[in-house]
Amino acid sequence: MHIKNIRLFNFKNYGEETAEFIPGLNCLVGNNGAGKTNLLDAIHYLSLTRSAFSGIDKEQIRHGEDAFLVQGTFVTENKSQEVRVVYQRSGGKQVMREGTLYERISEHIGKFPVVLITPDDTDLVREGSETRRKFFDAILSQADPSYLEDLIAYYKFLKQRNALLKLFGERRYFDRREIDIYTDSLVDLGERIHARRREFIARYVKIFREEYEWISEGKEAVSIEYRSEAGEGMKALMEERLEKDRLLERTTAGIHRDDYRFLTNQHSLKKYGSQGQQKSFVIALKLTQFHYLSELRKDRPVLLLDDIFDKLDRHRIERLIARILEDDAGQVFITDARPERTRRLLEAWEDRIRYFEIEGGKIKPRNDQ
Repeated sequence: MHIKNIRLFNFKNYGEETAEFIPGLNCLVGNNGAGKTNLLDAIHYLSLTRSAFSGIDKEQIRHGEDAFLVQGTFVTENKSQEVRVVYQRSGGKQVMREGTLYERISEHIGKFPVVLITPDDTDLVREGSETRRKFFDAILSQADPSYLEDLIAYYKFLKQRNALLKLFGERRYFDRREIDIYTDSLVDLGERIHARRREFIARYVKIFREEYEWISEGKEAVSIEYRSEAGEGMKALMEERLEKDRLLERTTAGIHRDDYRFLTNQHSLKKYGSQGQQKSFVIALKLTQFHYLSELRKDRPVLLLDDIFDKLDRHRIERLIARILEDDAGQVFITDARPERTRRLLEAWEDRIRYFEIEGGKIKPRNDQ
């Protein structure tokens, strides 16, 4: 799979721009702040209908404007499909594929998967459990539409149950039958989500260990532990926590509290891992995401590499590039603020590259370089 072209209108720092991409390696070069990352984010929007860096759609509109458009053509199995994402301050967001408007935007997730690697990915190690849950949920959602449906429904019922608990607290009364309606729904959905997460992580870890061993040259033993209070005993657990829920006016048990523990040599990566180990761990996580989705779909996602050269030493960069390009990764986008470094590192694959110079929200192909 690859993205053939893109059109931007009032998206972030872009006015009106178009670009044609190649199925191989597309290099976006230019000064910091020119719009390289914004172009990657536009591709992310077309795939996942949201920004990779902000959950607020209106923040993606060019300053002083009222709407943005991102439009592009994906090619899968020699079939072209046009995707349009339009957002208006007054009318919200619309997503269309081949001119047909989705009734539910979530139906688009997983149609055209992408994997994005950025310098901030180490937040997966440093931040709390919600960051890790969102990461793995995003992978599962691209792989399994039914998982995404269950997840959306679970958080809807969770929000309603929490609102009801708060209402009970404010009005100083409690209706057990009413709260049980939401509890039963959370238990049913939570058990399915829990089972799917456990099945997923067992498969994911096997691929992950291979990726990390290659990147680190076999220097450490690593693992990922799925930690959850939920599962088949979730109904009993929620019954046990009911009084606590009433006091705190929120739901304290369920899959929304799950976490994934990252380990190196059987110790916490967050506490004991070096910066180099954390970077290698996260890159292995993202490459595993890429290979997991590739195996599942029998097609390769679009791979987006944002400004990673500044955050890795030369040896790690060379091994990462070799891992990606020698494995015929399909379509890859790389951003870098230093064009001469990019050409030096990628000279072995010069015949598979198209360069684009990004300057002040303008996209300029540089086929002669």
